[in-house]
Order: sequence, then C-alpha cells, then structure tokens
Amino acid sequence: MGEQDPSDRLRGDQPKETKENGVASFSQFSSSVRTMVRIRQKYLAMKKRRLEIAAVSSQSFGSSRSTSPKVFTFDNLYEPVTSNPLLSPRKRKKKRKGRVLYPSNSLRAVPTKESSRAKSCLYLLFVIVFLQIYNAIENLDDHVLKYDLEGLEKTIKREVFGQQEVTERLLGHLHDYLSTYVHNKPLVLSFHGPSGVGKSHVGRLLAQHFRSVVGDELVMQYFVLHHCPTDDDIPQCTKSLDSQVSEIVTQAEESEKIPVFIFDEVEHMPRELLDTLRDLIHSQNNNEYLNAIYILISNLGHEDITKFVLHNSSVSVSGRLSLSQELTPWLRSYLQGHHMLFLEAEFLPFMLLEKSHVMECFIDEMSREGFYPDRPHVERLAEELSYYIIGEQEFSQTGCRQVVAKVNLL
Repeated sequence: MGEQDPSDRLRGDQPKETKENGVASFSQFSSSVRTMVRIRQKYLAMKKRRLEIAAVSSQSFGSSRSTSPKVFTFDNLYEPVTSNPLLSPRKRKKKRKGRVLYPSNSLRAVPTKESSRAKSCLYLLFVIVFLQIYNAIENLDDHVLKYDLEGLEKTIKREVFGQQEVTERLLGHLHDYLSTYVHNKPLVLSFHGPSGVGKSHVGRLLAQHFRSVVGDELVMQYFVLHHCPTDDDIPQCTKSLDSQVSEIVTQAEESEKIPVFIFDEVEHMPRELLDTLRDLIHSQNNNEYLNAIYILISNLGHEDITKFVLHNSSVSVSGRLSLSQELTPWLRSYLQGHHMLFLEAEFLPFMLLEKSHVMECFIDEMSREGFYPDRPHVERLAEELSYYIIGEQEFSQTGCRQVVAKVNLL
C-alpha cells in the first residue's frame, strides 16, 4: 500500500458521529480555530519549558490509541476538540491544572539524613561522666582496702560469740566511714551492755587490728582507772588527753590516715574529762579533728538492758536480733541526760549471752591454753556459772568473764 495522504488520514480519524451527521456546523469549526490559536500562543510563551509541557500534554491529550511521538507537534491539536464537540468553550477555560509528575525513567531524590553534632557531644559527655563515677568507686575501694576490714571481720567472727547483730552494725559503720578520707564529723561509736558480754574484748581486737594497718602512733587506748586513777589527777589528765589527741590527729593528717581512739570504762570518767573529750569530738577549728574514729565503752544502763532482754526473751530468734535496735532510742535519751558527749554517738548495745555462747567461750579459751576441749568437760564447767532461767532459755549473769579464771584452774 502506498503512503496515505495527511489530509485523508485526518479525515479518517474523525469520529463516527461526525461522519454520520455530515460536515460540522460553522460554529463548531470557528471554535476549533480559536482553540488552536490559543494553544499556539501558549506554546510561544512557554517555549523554555518544553520538557514540562511535553510531559503535561502527554498526560492530558494522549490516548491509548494515539501513536504520535512524545515531542509536542501541531499535527493532532484539534483531536481533543473534535472528539467531544458538544463540550462548551466556557468549560474548557475551567480546565484544571494537571499535577507535575516525575518521569517514569528516573528516581525521585531521597533526602539524606544529616547527623547531628550535638548527639555526638552528648554521647561523649555520658562516657566522661561514667568514667568519673567508675574512677570514684575504684578510689573508694582502694581507700577501704588499706584498712583490711575483711580481715577484721574474720577476726571478730572467730573470737566474739553471741553478738552477731552488733558486729555486723559495727563493720557497716566502719566500712561507710573509711570509704573516704574527707568527712564533716568524726565517727563516734558507743558500746553498752552488762559485764562479760564482749565489749572490752571487741575494743582490744579493734586496737590490735588498727595498730597493724595504720601504726601504733595513730591508735590510742585509754583506760580511765589506769590513766586517771584519782580525783587529784583530773586537771593533769585533761591537759594530757587534749595534747595526746591533738598530736595524734595532726600526725594522721600528715600521713592521710584516720586515727582511732578507744576509751574504756567511760562510766568512771569524771565530768571534766567528758567535757574535754566532747570539745575534741565537736571541734570545728581544724579539719583534722573531723577525720577520726572514737569508740566509747561503758556499762551505763546495763541493768535496764538486762531487764529488757529477759522480758523479751520469749520472742523468736529472728525477733531477738532486732532487740538492739529497739534499745537504741531508749539508750539515746538516757545517755544524753548523762552527758552531751553521747549526743551524736551511734549506739551498739550488747545482748546477754546464752549458755551455748558461754560454752563456745570455754572451747576457745581451752584451745588457746592447750587443753583438749572435751564436750562433757566443757558442759560441766559451764554448769558452774550462774544463769537467768526464762522458760527453756538460760542467760549467763556474768557472760564469759569467769571463763578465763575457770580454765586457769585446770
């Protein structure tokens, strides 16, 4: 077949309705001419945006049966007009603007996610704070290790019987205080209880332990009846006590260690010595006085402690362990009335010892003296002591005080 004439092709593309009705009317023809003129003017005005107009015109005027190229031409400009001749000119003016679409052969640019420098600085700050806290904790552990509290705990548990709660609280106070060197006040611990329950023995163990870790010069063990036996010696005793404590705390400040002062038989200490000791503990003149440990040992209030323990002896074992905590408020009010020295002290009341605890004291002492701790023999020795009998429980009236004398008679 030969090539078809363009005019014949245009006539062949006209809708069937037009062919059937004949030639279009004059008004329809003039409308098509005006439309072509407007499109021509628009093309001349938007010549620089030919690519976008081609995309829009391909979406607006293209059809499924169209075979025209994507480049804009005037060959088929009147097709949309003749395809729907009933459409009025006014409605053509209100044609909606088509959305600008991306070409199918290209990808839309995805916005890149920018990294914030502030977030990196925040992470760095977290790392620095973590290292500082970790370093502080390590320093605390290093400071405690110098005093070997684990060794002290083993010694106390091996040689002190029937005072589990008191020893745990004592070690807890020492660990908290020795974790750092700088303090706002000294640590004051006050031991109270009847004779023979282990108060002085714990004091001797503490003195022996701290002499081995901080040195003999930073530990002072003061026995009132030995260092100040008469009332005439009180003025000299006060001056000597003041100078000794001042010298020790100054030396401890130079070596960056915490000194320990142990005062036994505090119930025999005259009021002048109590006032001097209180001024040393509450001294605000120098910081070295704030870094020290004071241990006060006395039997003040021992009668009331004995009555309290015997009255509550029917409580279960788990309840007995809290008797020292129940005694603490009463001891605080009682001892503050005795002297203001006990105003800020931590009270550790020692309980009565049961018969089983006394037997443990006999076994330990006999082992030290080289005797074989025969169980029947130990029971016979324990029977020779006096006890408070409350139901099925037996509490020693003298604790372990007479144990050493009994073993020496063997």
